[in-house]
Parts: sequence; C-alpha cells; structure tokens
Amino acid sequence: MTAQILFALSLLITLVAFVFTMRRVFFNFRYTQKKSISDIPARLKETFKVAIAQQKIFRHPVMGFLHAMVFWGFIVILFGSIEMVIDGLFGTVRSFAVLGWFYDFLIATGDLFAAIITVSVLVFLFRRLFLHVRRFYGPEMKPVSKADANLALSFILLLMLSLLGMNTFYLLEMHNAGLEFEGIYPVSQSLADLFAGLSDQSVIFWHHFNWWFHILLIFAFANVLPYSKHFHVFMSVPNVFVSRIEPLGKVDNMESITTEVKLMLDPSATMDAAADEPITKFGVSDANDVNWVNYMNALSCTECGRCTAVCPANITGKLLSPRKIMMDVRARMKEKGAGLMKEGSAFDDGKSLIGDYITEEELWACTMCNACAQECPININQPSLILDMRRYLVLEQSKAPSGLNTAFTNIENNGAPWQFSPEDRLNWAEDLYMNQKA
Repeated sequence: MTAQILFALSLLITLVAFVFTMRRVFFNFRYTQKKSISDIPARLKETFKVAIAQQKIFRHPVMGFLHAMVFWGFIVILFGSIEMVIDGLFGTVRSFAVLGWFYDFLIATGDLFAAIITVSVLVFLFRRLFLHVRRFYGPEMKPVSKADANLALSFILLLMLSLLGMNTFYLLEMHNAGLEFEGIYPVSQSLADLFAGLSDQSVIFWHHFNWWFHILLIFAFANVLPYSKHFHVFMSVPNVFVSRIEPLGKVDNMESITTEVKLMLDPSATMDAAADEPITKFGVSDANDVNWVNYMNALSCTECGRCTAVCPANITGKLLSPRKIMMDVRARMKEKGAGLMKEGSAFDDGKSLIGDYITEEELWACTMCNACAQECPININQPSLILDMRRYLVLEQSKAPSGLNTAFTNIENNGAPWQFSPEDRLNWAEDLYMNQKA
C-alpha cells in the first residue's frame, strides 16, 4: 500500500508539472494569427505517410531506418508504460496479461525493440560525440544545443536499459518463486541466463529497482521534453497533420491586399466596403505576428539540420540557415511570451524578431526553392515564414534590395519589371513581322 501511495504522489507531481509547463507553452498560441485548415482526409493520409510511416526520413537509408525503429519502438513500448501506471496505482502485476496472445505479441515486440533502440541510440551518440557530421554544426548550434541532444539520447538509453533490466529480473523472480511469467521476452530471456546465480533477495531488489527507475525516468523525461529540442516527440505528429498539403511552390495571397485589388477592379464596388475592415499589419516582424501553424512548426523543429544542409544559399556561404529561422521564432516567442501573459497583446519589450534575431540579409538570401521544406522530415515550411517577413520589410518598411526596388518602380511606372515604355513592348517583333511579310 505504501508503494501505491508513493507511486500516486509521483504520478500526481508529474501531471501537475507537465500541465503547468504545457500551459505556458500553449498559452502563446493565443497571440498568434489565425490560419484555417481543411481537407481532413488528405491531412490524415499525409500524417500516416510522413509521421507514422516515416516516409521522408528514409532519404538517408541507414540512419533513417534506425530513427524509424526508435519511433516505432516507442509506440509499442508505450503500451507497457500504460500497463506500469495501472500496476503502480492498483498494486497489480502485468495487469494487461488478460489480453492473451495479443499481450504476448506486444511484450515480445517491445522487448525486441528495447534492444534495437539501445543499439540505435549508441550509434546516434557515437556519431554526435566522435564523428564530425556537418549538419550538426553551425553558428546557431550553441553548446547547449549539443548538450540537449546528448541528454535526450542518454535519457532514452537509460530507459531502454532499465526496461530490459526490469524484464530480465521479472523473469528470474518468477522462476525462483516457481511461478509462470506473463508475456514473451526474446531478449530478456537470454539476459536472464547471465544473472541466474544471483540470490533471491538480489533478484527481487533489482526487479523493483529497475521498475521504479524506469517509470520515474519516464515521468522525468516527459517534463524535460518541453524544454528541449526533443519536444518533437510530442509535437511532430500533430505538426504533420496541420502542415501544407498544397504544392510547396504555391504562395498564399494576403487577404487584405486581395480585397483591395478586387475593389479596384470592380467598378460597382465602393470604398465603404473596405472601410469596415480593420487595418491589419502586413507580414511578420515579430513572433506574435506568425500564424499558429508557423509557431507549431517552430515548436516541432528537431534542429536536425537537414533543411540547412540542402539550402543552396547556405551551401554557397550566405548567412541564411532555415534551421536558425525556426529556432529564432521559438526563442523569440519564449522571450516575449512571459510579457504577453502578464500584459496582453499590447506588451512591447522594444525588441523584434527581425533585427534582434533575424537579419534582413538572411531573409533576402532565400531563393524560395523550397528545398528545406521538401527535406524536412516533419513537414516544416520555412519559406512561407521567410516570405511573410519579406512582406513586412517591403510593405511596412519599404525595405528591399536595390534590384527589387528597380523592378517595383518599373512595374508602377511601366506596368512591367522592364525599364521601357509599355508602347515599346512589341518592338522586338517588328523585324520578325517585316521578314515574314517579305
């Protein structure tokens, strides 16, 4: 009974801490801009392909396969974690065993995945600690980012080792007591043979130690994740669901400008129709100007660097790093969110996303090729955010590269980007017409 009370208190503390943290994170969504989503069936299909089947991660076959195994393994192992919570609250042992063959299948799969994930994580740690993988580095990747990744991998490694330990000593405890064990353990059964010489007291101790260590590590990990780049463990699946399902090259029009153009083109329209519309800010200059999907993208970013690794601007030495753009949005919202929570949307700390975090040079280096969005394993769309910040610079600040300003002036004066009169547009065809007539 004492163990049940301690477990219930541990679970309660975990849930309260998690709710408090998530409240702070998701409160910021209140200050982002609206964006509607549609075509739910297409989104469900995209979620299955990209998030569940891990389709895009297999562009890197070996490491993609290991990452997919970790993801699928966690899905299966989650079943056992739920069982542990029920056992901890009600003092039962292997309470899901009533499921029969299905339980045997899930436990066997989970035991096997625990070993696979252990090997995968060791490979990941080796790559991060001893191999100079280029995409893991960059000006935006501070020491804390590297420590964050190593900490998360260490958590996962300990989770898998304690799970295998729990299963191993459970088998030994049941064997020593002359009882039948529940489930099938293809890996732990072999490990149990290595510890067959331990005393009954030692076996019971290590079974309970691994059980408690594993479940408390889960509780701790759940509350560490929201402060880590590995928050994508929670956010990646919903992020794929709300991601762009239209072609990547499609550019969304700004509704306020579209309305003005329609009024200009419609002779029967009056300006009174536009007068009722509130004056909106053009583009994005700060974190609370982004739409809620962009903010979810920022929360979901794993900082894996696949986007920056394929960015033609970054490859040719320019300042732009698509990964940094998402990291900056997340950092800026975290910085400004506390003030927004206290003072509301009118809060102003004298800083902004553009200027204090992202430079104009970075934004104008983007070629809008969408290589970053195409490569991102969880469908983050960096170009849409970059475009919105460019819109702010042009429409609100009248800031654009000289070449663009020349094109804008020509469009205004000549109706085309070229620096000659509209009457001269067909001059190029005069000789062609004369030769054809001759």
